Amino acid sequence: MNVSAKVTDLPDGSGGLVRKRVLVVNKDFKAGDVIYKEQPLVSALDSDLEGKGSHCSYCLRQITKGMAIRPDTDRLNSVYCSKDCQVKSNAQSQNLLFGIEHPIPPALRQDTASADVLDARREAQTAFLEIVRQPGQVAAMLVARLIARQISVEIAKMLPGSPTAATSVADGIDSEYPIYDHIERLRYLELPVSDGKVAPLRSIFETALPGLEQFITDERYQILTGKMAYNAFGVAFAGGRDDRPITDIRPEDLERTRTPYGTARQIGAGFYMVSSYIAHSCDPSARPSFSGGTAELHLIANRDLKAGDEVTVAFVDVAQHEGESIVDARRRRRIELARGWRFACPCERCAKEDPGHGEEVQKDESKVEEPVRRFDEGVAQAQASMID
Repeated sequence: MNVSAKVTDLPDGSGGLVRKRVLVVNKDFKAGDVIYKEQPLVSALDSDLEGKGSHCSYCLRQITKGMAIRPDTDRLNSVYCSKDCQVKSNAQSQNLLFGIEHPIPPALRQDTASADVLDARREAQTAFLEIVRQPGQVAAMLVARLIARQISVEIAKMLPGSPTAATSVADGIDSEYPIYDHIERLRYLELPVSDGKVAPLRSIFETALPGLEQFITDERYQILTGKMAYNAFGVAFAGGRDDRPITDIRPEDLERTRTPYGTARQIGAGFYMVSSYIAHSCDPSARPSFSGGTAELHLIANRDLKAGDEVTVAFVDVAQHEGESIVDARRRRRIELARGWRFACPCERCAKEDPGHGEEVQKDESKVEEPVRRFDEGVAQAQASMID
């Protein structure tokens, strides 16, 4: 993909350093070049668009009116732009979360679900639907689909020729580097999660196949939610939309995703394994584009890049708007970053535009799982010794 992950120490916004993995390019690029393309591991439409028939529930493509494919047994009321998207969605997560088919193929099981079990499964799905249909619950849907996809990958190992297995290979997911190996390395935020969100999802897996609920402990769900909140990208076509419903959620509690247009302009969100390593800058070296008309992320160089240069993107709208002073624009984007990602931006542009008012300092609150922290410390020490 023309990039590598590098462990480095970055300013934490309060005068200290925080050790992070960042992306650097492996070769030279000209401004406007496509550095790489990446399909999302999982994606989700905004709740107000789900089931409307305007966008595909799997690839997020805009659908011509009257051309949407609507499955009969999907409790989310999902729609698809093609049969291929429907098959992939069903195999990866949709059936587990919102269908009633048994997750294990008939050839590999001896029992069938009773009517009572199916009723319990539908009841759990109904409770979860009440959550994800509320505004600002994209992260909850991404987490659910991520866990379901991990399960589907394990099941697919028993069926090498299945659609799930073929999709997993195409996405670079195999037995050597399973999904969890990638996710474990990503940074996350500690966010409060109520049992009201965890219990319904756990029940969905338990009623689908007893034992699957072990994939979703309270601690694991909280960490995954924090990773979606920190790493998900907002998907927007042609500058984004302007008809997202107004919500009464407090600004500091609004769900945010990485997008240079602002989360309010997205149609949905995607979680990308490689792009999650990209750091923020208010003067980014690259930008995410969805010019293919789907959730496939195209990373475009904003300026000429040399091999070894760091790849950065804008997590928020960093443009200076009409009637907005440089100081006001700086303050707006830094507030958004503090609310959404809990760090004070240390980039050169922010430093240059600093009005010198002695603004309140916020330390970077993002975290990494303990085994990865210890590993990264060892990598950083090794890199330092090679330089010496």
